[in-house]
Parts: sequence; structure tokens; C-alpha cells
Amino acid sequence: MAKKLYRSAKQKMLGGVCGGLADYFDLDVSLIRLIFVGIGLLTAILPMVLFYLIAWLVIPSEQKG
Repeated sequence: MAKKLYRSAKQKMLGGVCGGLADYFDLDVSLIRLIFVGIGLLTAILPMVLFYLIAWLVIPSEQKG
């Protein structure tokens, strides 16, 4: 069965993008969030905010149930 990328409905703070990425790569969601913040600080934040907003719009939401 192939993995699919979804925004997480369980591990979400804003849009569930980091939670979905953590589920997809089988990593801890806190690690993904720390990596996201670290890259955001290194790239002057704007590119990561744009990435997050685009991912929020493009990645489908996880179906509950």
C-alpha cells in the first residue's frame, strides 16, 4: 500500500502540515516543527511561511474516522 501525504487532523497546531509530514516520514512531529522553525530562521522566515501556506492549500486534509 502506497503512503499518501495528508494534513494531520490529530497532530495539528495551525493547519496540520507539520503533523502530516511527520506521519508521512514516520518522525516525531516536534522534530519536524523544530526543523521548520530552524529553516525559517535561516531563510529570513518569509520563504518558509510561503511554503507552509502553499502546502496548507495543496495538501488534502486527512479524513476523520
